[in-house]
Amino acid sequence: MGPHSQPDDLAETARLVESAGLESLWTGEHVVLPSPQLPAGQPVPPDHPYLDSFLALSWAAAHTTRLLLGTGIVVLPHHNPVVFAKQAASLDVLSNGRLCLGIGAGYQPREFEAVGVAHADRGPLTDEYLDVLERLWYDTTPEHHGRFVDFAGIDAYPRPVQRPIPIVVGGHAKASLRRAVTRGHGWYGFMTTPDSTARCLGALSEAASRFERPASLGRLEITVTPYGPLTRDAARAYRDLGVDRVVPWHIDWDRFPGDSVPPSDWRGVEAAIEADLRALDR
Repeated sequence: MGPHSQPDDLAETARLVESAGLESLWTGEHVVLPSPQLPAGQPVPPDHPYLDSFLALSWAAAHTTRLLLGTGIVVLPHHNPVVFAKQAASLDVLSNGRLCLGIGAGYQPREFEAVGVAHADRGPLTDEYLDVLERLWYDTTPEHHGRFVDFAGIDAYPRPVQRPIPIVVGGHAKASLRRAVTRGHGWYGFMTTPDSTARCLGALSEAASRFERPASLGRLEITVTPYGPLTRDAARAYRDLGVDRVVPWHIDWDRFPGDSVPPSDWRGVEAAIEADLRALDR
């Protein structure tokens, strides 16, 4: 998104990230944005470019060999789950098993209206769509009969390389935290501080005391994108909290939030990566 929405810039950024020894490259999703920009709850203006996550990460995969490819996040209820399962499996195959699938239930009513999905159903849709993905990716004979999706007598190949594709659940709402505990390999917090992360981790612990976590999921992995540039103090604080992965967002924080977020020059990404590595003592 932003300055990385042009093909040459995205390819160069992916190569820089991989050559720097970093683990993964992440992208977010907005199919559409409210216009004019809303005064709250909309961090970027309507003309901020967002590539389709799967297409963008496929392009990044073609220019790298080991970099993990994360969606942070895609709004699962916005997508037909049968088509979505095919797209995700295809990306996992084309990248040789490098997809890390971050999903969320979404929050922006205008975006739900534009794609023709009931905002009030976003939670139940997310839960059922996760069931549909599992049926299509892993079952010998995929079949599902639910409130929103019904199919049988079909199959879909190729299956993903990874079994399972790691699911990272984003969001701070109680339902999102419950979903992370019961369905996710990881949890993703966007625009966090160490203090807000600590609160979310407490809420995740509380959810874990109320809802059973399948043993097959293993330990819940914690990923965050900090609010503001990654500093050494923040990196240490996240490490002390037990955060597994930090995903910095490289924008002009001096102008954020505001009427617009001007794209940073992608050529500054190398310097930003070097700053992140210093903050992480690497």
